[in-house]
Amino acid sequence: MTSPQTASIPLSHGQRWRAFWVCVSVAALTILDLSKVNVALPSIEAAFDAASTELQLVVSGYVLMFGLALVPFGRLGDQRSRRVLFLVGLSLFALTSVVCALAPTTEVLLVARLVQGLAAGIQMPQVLGTIQQLFVGKERGRAFGLFGATIGIATAFGPTLGGLMIALGGPQDGWRWIFWLNVPLCVLVIAGVVWLLPATRRPAPGRVHLDPVGLVLFAVSVLTLMWPFLFTTGSPDDDPRRWWSLAVFGVFVAAFIAWERRYAASGRSPLIPFGLFDVASFRNGTLIVTAYFTAIPAMFLLTTLFLQEGIGLQPVFAGMVSIGFAVASAVSAWFGGNLVGRLGRPLVVAGLAIVLLGVTALAVVAYTVPPGVVAYAMAAVMLVTGVGAGLVVAPNQTLTLAEIPTRSGGLAGSVGQLGQRIGTAVGTAVGLSLFYATIYREDDGRHALEVYHDAYAYGMAAVALFLGLAFVLGVVDLGSRRRARREGSAD
Repeated sequence: MTSPQTASIPLSHGQRWRAFWVCVSVAALTILDLSKVNVALPSIEAAFDAASTELQLVVSGYVLMFGLALVPFGRLGDQRSRRVLFLVGLSLFALTSVVCALAPTTEVLLVARLVQGLAAGIQMPQVLGTIQQLFVGKERGRAFGLFGATIGIATAFGPTLGGLMIALGGPQDGWRWIFWLNVPLCVLVIAGVVWLLPATRRPAPGRVHLDPVGLVLFAVSVLTLMWPFLFTTGSPDDDPRRWWSLAVFGVFVAAFIAWERRYAASGRSPLIPFGLFDVASFRNGTLIVTAYFTAIPAMFLLTTLFLQEGIGLQPVFAGMVSIGFAVASAVSAWFGGNLVGRLGRPLVVAGLAIVLLGVTALAVVAYTVPPGVVAYAMAAVMLVTGVGAGLVVAPNQTLTLAEIPTRSGGLAGSVGQLGQRIGTAVGTAVGLSLFYATIYREDDGRHALEVYHDAYAYGMAAVALFLGLAFVLGVVDLGSRRRARREGSAD
């Protein structure tokens, strides 16, 4: 027995685009909170005398719960009201933001961030599922182009906004203002959901099909995969036994796959239909975006830390270095969304090449440009890198979901988002561990700036490695598409 599907309600052109902008606002809110908290880590460390593991969890714990929630709530959104899930997620997000802002200890802050990540994971699948449902053809490309532009702006403006809140609130408590800012933003977005988001579907009748056994196996699999990375900080005190979690991951992921196949063979609808990965465009696009997001959040975090701790730049000015990236990626994402229907995968490959060159240039600039002007030079490199970034996310999203049925849009989008969140957690952990391990290893009387030069270079080497992987995957997908076209024309 397959799970019940909802029925679409026809909408006018204006209603569809109003729904789109509400969805984009929700997505921007959740992504903004991830990037703007990065700049607050030194302030949180000073306020609570937090250890490196706790700082890692402030960022990665949010990402962990975000990832865990994506697939089940994507599945639930495909069967029930996405509008209700928007309201539940946004309300919980606002409440946990208040708890974060008032947190008296690191422990309270960490718990609130975990629940806040869950709230974000409730919302994001509804965004992608709704956009997938509302638009087709070239209009879908334009929609994902605007979506990618907005996400690019939210990601890159986050550090600037976070730094501004710290400047206004002071070095001791300014980080709390970052979380207080979420409250009015949530109220505005909730108002948009209530008054501007039209009903797009009629909920499916009958009970919800969520595959509870598969859900438990899936949750344990994701947790055991991300666990060792969450506790990798580069400190000599890191417990090497944490890597045994990956052996547990292997056992549970094998059990999850076996259960899902058995569940599907019985005629029921599994948590993740593995048939999605038989679609080459979806499989390759998901792998590309996973590798890409393993790199990009780490790039922003490492650059901010280098400028704050190595150069001594104030948080607001360190965050402003990424403004050019935001503007450039927004513009190029719009053009990329419009061009992807004609150019296809070569557009994404070209974007990845530009970003890879930009990351290499950032590391070179950090070493060679004097401290007084290095922030300006890095801002210029970020501007060019943003052009490439805009050609990656939105066009890749369009290509990835092009052959996925609309009724599975929420689930398919959730799987892609899961890859992004896992990639973010892994990439951030790897980059931070290399950054801080270098500082621990070389902080023996050498000039501080030299140590931070090396720390930034090692971290960015990992970023370049992940981007290189995304580039190779893009080239492989490009080759397979061309072979498929030749074989199709030969027939």
